[in-house]
Amino acid sequence: MAKESMKAREVKRAKLVARYAEKRAALKKIIATSDDAAEAYEAARKLQSIPKNANPIRLHNRCKITGRPKGYMRQFGLSRIQFREMASSGLIPGVKKASW
Repeated sequence: MAKESMKAREVKRAKLVARYAEKRAALKKIIATSDDAAEAYEAARKLQSIPKNANPIRLHNRCKITGRPKGYMRQFGLSRIQFREMASSGLIPGVKKASW
């Protein structure tokens, strides 16, 4: 199990990313398309003033149950360990153990 503080930190980052997503996109568009160097420079300065944790690169997928950061399966939102336990118990619809 991951520490509760780590899970909470990821939730906090996700909220921050959502809050600043529109502003970041607008500033990045100005930087990429601006012909005026002064305008692009000012947009870059404003982009730097946004909190670092508002960058979506800083998000890390974690298991919804345990908070495990590694072995994450996007399709189910679970770590490989939880996925296997739940699939073996029949808790995930449409998933069963392969046998041939």
